[in-house]
Amino acid sequence: MLRLLAVAAALTLAAPPVAAAPCKDPKTGKFVKCPPAKATRCKTANGKFAKCGTPGARPVG
Repeated sequence: MLRLLAVAAALTLAAPPVAAAPCKDPKTGKFVKCPPAKATRCKTANGKFAKCGTPGARPVG
């Protein structure tokens, strides 16, 4: 029973820490409101919208 408890404690300590939120101010270390994510859109040379990974597609404003 004691061995089981020791193994459980070791697994708890060895678990990776939870990733911090991406909106943490690096200078103060405090959490701040996240800016809205801007979606990237791409167009091909002929002006049609396309996925940004396709050859010839360029990001649009």
